[in-house]
Amino acid sequence: MAEVKNPAGEQSDLRLAVLIDADNVSHGYVHLMMAEVARYGKPTIKRIYGDWTRPEAGGWKRDLLANAITPMQQYSYTTGKNSTDSAMIIDAMDILYTGSVEGFCIVSSDSDFTRLATRLREAGVLVIGIGEKKTPEPFIASCDRFIYLEILGEEQEQEEKKSGTAGKKNGAGRAVHKQHNKIPPQILKLLVNSVNDVADDDGWAFLGDVGNLILRKQPSFDSRSYGYHKLTALINTLERFEVQQRDTSNRGIKHIYIRDKNGGQ
Repeated sequence: MAEVKNPAGEQSDLRLAVLIDADNVSHGYVHLMMAEVARYGKPTIKRIYGDWTRPEAGGWKRDLLANAITPMQQYSYTTGKNSTDSAMIIDAMDILYTGSVEGFCIVSSDSDFTRLATRLREAGVLVIGIGEKKTPEPFIASCDRFIYLEILGEEQEQEEKKSGTAGKKNGAGRAVHKQHNKIPPQILKLLVNSVNDVADDDGWAFLGDVGNLILRKQPSFDSRSYGYHKLTALINTLERFEVQQRDTSNRGIKHIYIRDKNGGQ
């Protein structure tokens, strides 16, 4: 199975298919989503599914053109039934069998895509989910990596505040500053266990391996949830770990290793 690349580490050349459920995401997130996807690979297929005959779908036009996303028309044949889900699932399987991509990004908060994500992973391709925090746990767990839209929005507001443009898009002029949140005990335990799981005989673990293991255990883990843009920055604030930078054959690149001071106790 394809590994989830840590955005803080090496760049990935994976070809990705991005499939978006227009019924489950706001068009205001499109630019943020595509920028996030680019951290994991190259989006070679970009499609969004919805009933574009509905007046409320008009807000998508500019964002789709700006991001070269192909709108896929799916009529709502029956009230209360979501035919968009079926169209996305059929297309995803067609794309899988062509072998033209190594990974999929499914943008939705709908648990109906749980089985699709599981099936794609069974085929050995990378599956990244993007959705709101209301997304059911089964869908999150079925992905290799799950990214919350709210975190992307908070990150953008931070950047706007730094540049002096925060609040301009909000009628109340409110700017949200993401504070460094206290690390919950269960997250600290996840970090400690993951470090010790991949550590060598001397207790040292390569941070890239730690990051990948954390995501396999908890696909929704994101250091940005606690106010840190990268896992490295979060680790550096925790007294529980020793941090060591090691030279590589490339003079411009250093590898980061960490060790649990308590030895897993």
